[in-house]
Amino acid sequence: MTMPMYVSPEQLMKDRADFARKGIARGRSVIVASYATGIAFVAENPSRTLHKVSELYDRIGFAGAGKYNEFENLRVAGIRYADLRGYSYDRTDVTARGLANAYTQTLGTIFTQESKPYEVEIAVAQVGASQDEDQIYRLTYDGSVTEERGFVVMGGTSEPIATALREHWAPDLPLAQVLRLAVGLLEGPDGEGHRDLSATELEVAVLDRRRPRRTFRRLGGPLLEALLDADSTTADVPTQDDSRPGLHDTLTQPGTDGNGTPSATDGIPDGGDARHEHSNPQTQRED
Repeated sequence: MTMPMYVSPEQLMKDRADFARKGIARGRSVIVASYATGIAFVAENPSRTLHKVSELYDRIGFAGAGKYNEFENLRVAGIRYADLRGYSYDRTDVTARGLANAYTQTLGTIFTQESKPYEVEIAVAQVGASQDEDQIYRLTYDGSVTEERGFVVMGGTSEPIATALREHWAPDLPLAQVLRLAVGLLEGPDGEGHRDLSATELEVAVLDRRRPRRTFRRLGGPLLEALLDADSTTADVPTQDDSRPGLHDTLTQPGTDGNGTPSATDGIPDGGDARHEHSNPQTQRED
């Protein structure tokens, strides 16, 4: 009679951790970094519909690295958790720390009880009224959670990127400098393996503390190109989107004062966004 093979719990956990780490390393890195007026998310992602970065709630963003379908499941679960808690209690009761705690329980249970662990790392970030109040949490495949100060790098070859960020990042950097720094690190060192990433190959979003209530905004098109251009004078984003569909990525728009602020004739209530006037704030997402 064949005896069943025994695998010690220590070896089983080690094998699962090695499996998850290898899967995450095969993906592209994602950078989440604080800057003077908010938190930036930068990822190499040419897809316009399969997002690595998303809004979770009013002042909370999400980034995932690793296997897409797995961190997408976590993203959707986070939105449901946030909407239910905000509807049942109060919108201010939805916090990045609460979401991080929920995610760590889910990932920990999957790591120990399912046949295979999730091959993901995720970040949950919440922008505060000041930079000292910003929160960035990093969660790994086994449910471990750490609060990061300033920035976090996930997926791919994250260690050299994180090392370079420690040397060059500063909390008072404007958005344009943080984006150029992040993209330069994603492109890799000069020489073999270096890649030139254009704006169309990037997924970029920000949590802008100056925006009313919903702080999440995706960046692309001419605005992102201007921010990445070292010769451009554009250092930050307008605090409000253009109200017309499809024009939220423009650098300046008719009906604004040139800084993205709606003029008196634009028909947008002060401090609001016309696209959301008649929508349900509990369910609408900018993803």
